[in-house]
Amino acid sequence: MRRAPRLPLEELAPYLLPLPDPPTVIDWGVLFGNTHRVELEVGFGKGLFLLTSALACPDVNFVGVEIVRKYQLFTATRMAKRGLRNVRLACADARLFLFNHVAAGSLRAVHVYFPDPWWKKRHHKRRVFTPEFAVQCERVLGSGGRLYLATDVEEYFGLMREALRPLSGLRELPIDEPGEDAAWRTNFERKAQERGELVYRAVYERVATGG
Repeated sequence: MRRAPRLPLEELAPYLLPLPDPPTVIDWGVLFGNTHRVELEVGFGKGLFLLTSALACPDVNFVGVEIVRKYQLFTATRMAKRGLRNVRLACADARLFLFNHVAAGSLRAVHVYFPDPWWKKRHHKRRVFTPEFAVQCERVLGSGGRLYLATDVEEYFGLMREALRPLSGLRELPIDEPGEDAAWRTNFERKAQERGELVYRAVYERVATGG
């Protein structure tokens, strides 16, 4: 089946988030024109989670960060064809995006689903989820905010949990298995399910620390 053509850039422009240069923190209220809560997805790929979530929750603003430009444009086309106004998409390294552009406590949720495991040892430094990235996730979440993780790579899952363990501002929560039509299911997750592979998940909540 032939893939639907990408829309012209002028039609996609409202969905493409330009990054401030020099790097500065993004004001979500100015960006979206409202004060709705903001959730961010790291590595949105073809945008299934963002699409289903934005449709289901029009009173929530969603920001996606993806390092591959073609996926940014592909997902923007999906959003534009449905006229969604509560999604913005950045083409960037998520590690730098959180550090440079996201204010402390400004997010209600961070979603990290099926990050690239970079199998070869010499490529492990490219993995997005590092101890430094975990610290940034803790920093950008407001009190009661959630960090959602999912992967089909057991070793990487263990490393993610290990990176989060020292952080007193995040506590792991029990989770329920998502239903067949769960909005947060991604294309990667669906493929893993079809292959009968185990999916590892975790949810963390941002708690107040200190005085």
